[in-house]
Amino acid sequence: MLRNVRKFARDNSVRWLLQNGAPFFSTKRASMALESPRGPKVQALYDLCRQTFTPSGTPPLSSHSVQKLSSLLDTVGPADVGLSEDALEDDHGHGFFGLNGLDRFFRWAQPIPYIDIHECESFTMCIFCFPSSAVIPLHDHPAMTVFSKVLYGSLHVKAYDWVEPARVLNKRGPVRLSKLAVDNVLTAPCPTSVLYPNTGGNLHCFTAITPCAVLDILSPPYSEDAGRRCTYYCNYPYFTFANKDEKSDEEENYAWLAETGTPYDLYMRPGKYNGPAIKI
Repeated sequence: MLRNVRKFARDNSVRWLLQNGAPFFSTKRASMALESPRGPKVQALYDLCRQTFTPSGTPPLSSHSVQKLSSLLDTVGPADVGLSEDALEDDHGHGFFGLNGLDRFFRWAQPIPYIDIHECESFTMCIFCFPSSAVIPLHDHPAMTVFSKVLYGSLHVKAYDWVEPARVLNKRGPVRLSKLAVDNVLTAPCPTSVLYPNTGGNLHCFTAITPCAVLDILSPPYSEDAGRRCTYYCNYPYFTFANKDEKSDEEENYAWLAETGTPYDLYMRPGKYNGPAIKI
């Protein structure tokens, strides 16, 4: 399992925070392995993904395939993948020692547990478990389709798509114009979100409003060898680089994005999948 987690970390240029194997879930809770009385939905999800996705990501998914997978994901809850809603302490983003100045570092340094369910050439199934206030910064999903289901808690999603034809300026380095696609808070239970290679908010940022968990299915997976490298971005308001005579009422719907390195304060760590076993 660790091999898959490390591969994911390498493909996404993420630094993992490993703390001598210390458990990241609360020691005050019992085991997270909760079996759904409705049966192994995760197996049905895996089977449908195998039928739906290809290693190349082509041909594009039909609307019927998207609807079928989304409908199944809509029925998946925390117990179906071995999670408990109280698995993470609600520290409100303040670390484990309160709000004094010395502890501000812990607010931003809390790791985001990453649970690998399955990874193959065609797709990745994984779970991100966010402490409150944790952030996965703005990043892209090149030539990929991504299904995201909030399993519990509340998550703010802000997402952009590139403006086409591409508009690139050389301001403090190259910046490219994008248009806001999503700016919503998703609170479980809520429908599955889908982003596509060129639409639906392919570049997105996640911010946990409360402790929350997100089940992601990515197809095809990140792969540097195949040209699907995860890139992080910083965003600038439209007026930062726009000409004065270009101002309009829709300025807030646009932003300039510039590539940046992996954020220094992004920490993830591997977790153990405790849900029903998948028959490959």
